[in-house]
Amino acid sequence: MPHIRITDVTKTYPAQRRGDRAVTAVDSVSLDIERGDVFGVIGYSGAGKSTLVRLINGLEPVTSGSIEVDGVDVTKLPERRLREVRQGIGMIFQRFNLLRSRTIRDNVAYPLEVAGWPRARRAARVAELLDFVGLSDKAGAYPEQLSGGQQQRVGIARALAAEPGILLADEATSALDPETTDEVLDLLARVNRELGVTIVVITHEMDVIARIANKVAVMEGGRVVESGPTYDVFTAPTSDTARRFVRTVVRALPDGDALAALRAQHEGRFFTISFTDQGASDARVFGALARAGIDFQLVHGGVDDIQGRVYGLLTIAVRGDDAALREALAGIGPGVTITEVPDAGPAGNGVAA
Repeated sequence: MPHIRITDVTKTYPAQRRGDRAVTAVDSVSLDIERGDVFGVIGYSGAGKSTLVRLINGLEPVTSGSIEVDGVDVTKLPERRLREVRQGIGMIFQRFNLLRSRTIRDNVAYPLEVAGWPRARRAARVAELLDFVGLSDKAGAYPEQLSGGQQQRVGIARALAAEPGILLADEATSALDPETTDEVLDLLARVNRELGVTIVVITHEMDVIARIANKVAVMEGGRVVESGPTYDVFTAPTSDTARRFVRTVVRALPDGDALAALRAQHEGRFFTISFTDQGASDARVFGALARAGIDFQLVHGGVDDIQGRVYGLLTIAVRGDDAALREALAGIGPGVTITEVPDAGPAGNGVAA
């Protein structure tokens, strides 16, 4: 049984004024999130991803459909039972949402006070969590005395206070600089790996997905337009929205003015080479071309690491013919495709190994 099962969920907000239209923020979404997943939900502003996360923990009711957490349909629970379920779901936010009048220690302790934990047990849990996030020395400080990254680590500690099995992270790194983002993502990876917490990451940043999520759903207009293992979506996106996101992280094929500029600088026919981690590498590809006597020059692209797996997308200028290219590719291994780039853009006739 999935840890979270979302089945045909729709959320529609009624018109606020006469003449306005009702707004469907989430439209017939179905997803299975397995226990132990770091599941990314990505989309541009207005895609419906933040609404979806509020539906998961029952902060808003669904219009139709069902959401099961550990086999319990939270959309049908009375408020008292829903509060109990929420204790097993932690949440971290873009703007941290810390209580400014409370110390860091008291911020982490707050959900335990609400849950009625005894004082001694509460103190031990807070000390354990502050040590886990590396902020034991800041226990007596106040939020404004901490950096943004430190405040988010406090937010993570507070979200973990009641030992939840699920952690929802809604744009948790979008207010942070790149270095601090890496630190927070490393901490979330530890939460998943060491504590076994299922994490749902809501973001508009594809590099966050590449760093931490093992699976991803791409949303647009309230719908999921593509989903699957992160590596598969990165290496072979099937929707236009996913392709746009992937281009922000993976060194995409040149087109337009960039392609024209490269053609002006390099002679020969342009080909793109893509390869996965199924036995191929850039060194093997280049070695095979060299052994076949192909005159080539790398003009664009590189090799990316996605969830610890290799994906290469290279553009080369070649002086030679297709027969020689086929000979060069023979024996390289599976997962390699070479495609000619026509003047108009990065599509053309493929020669696959």
